[in-house]
Amino acid sequence: MVTTTAAPSVNRTSRKRWFLDVGFRHVVGVLAVVYAAFPIVYIISAALNPGGTLTGSNALFENFSGENFADLNRTFFWTWAGNTLFIGVVTAVGTVLMGAAAAYAFSRFRFTGRRLGLMALLVIQMFPQLLAFVAIFLLLLGLGNVVPVLGLNSKLGLIAVYLGGALGVNTFLMYGFFNTIPKELDEAAKIDGASHAVIFWTIILRLVAPILAVVGLLSFISTFSDFILASTILQSEENWTLAVGLYGWVSSLLEANWGQFAAGAVISAIPVLLLFLFLQRYIVGGLTAGSVKG
Repeated sequence: MVTTTAAPSVNRTSRKRWFLDVGFRHVVGVLAVVYAAFPIVYIISAALNPGGTLTGSNALFENFSGENFADLNRTFFWTWAGNTLFIGVVTAVGTVLMGAAAAYAFSRFRFTGRRLGLMALLVIQMFPQLLAFVAIFLLLLGLGNVVPVLGLNSKLGLIAVYLGGALGVNTFLMYGFFNTIPKELDEAAKIDGASHAVIFWTIILRLVAPILAVVGLLSFISTFSDFILASTILQSEENWTLAVGLYGWVSSLLEANWGQFAAGAVISAIPVLLLFLFLQRYIVGGLTAGSVKG
């Protein structure tokens, strides 16, 4: 007589091995999604709650109303959104162009001070720009007396500050990616009579598109969410960015309107989300390719 008692034991062993090899990853993934999604769900619930308080939103989606979103039309919210998009887009484009030009020079040219310049960029990026916000304030205060368009309460002045702070780290990031482009392409183009400018604009920039997308995305996100520098430089309400303006709605404990703040936060997340989804395919390649060849 043949017994089949070993089959359940084999099945239990195979299920256990599957869980140890693969299954636990699904559990960790589900927990991570829940952990990351809960704040988003909560802020959406608060935005749809007409009560205007966070404690009233503890029961998720108990009340549905578009009152908080409608109230945004009676504020400077859309002005702040326009200011933020203008500053973010100009800063991102400027950062990409300036960083790419500097990285191209360090990657392709050999000149006195090149190694020292690379070392200086490496050291400078270790210190966040926020450490110098007092010096930046005094600098723009004096510069405004000479060139008012670049002084305090100027969006162009804030853009100039952002560009100066982002040049070091982004140049060093692009430098590694530029080194992965074979120099034989440059030499072949020079034989055909192309200048350095033609090579840079028509050949190199097309080949380094992933890192340009990554730098532009990171620059836009950091500018979009910056609060300290924006609140220090932009002083009038019509020039504020979204981070400064939304904070003003909840800075006073007695007059805080969390429902309106939540509605503004939900809308503010849309541009960053769309840009991230559009450039997502470049992110992994742009961040990793620069580490292949120094």
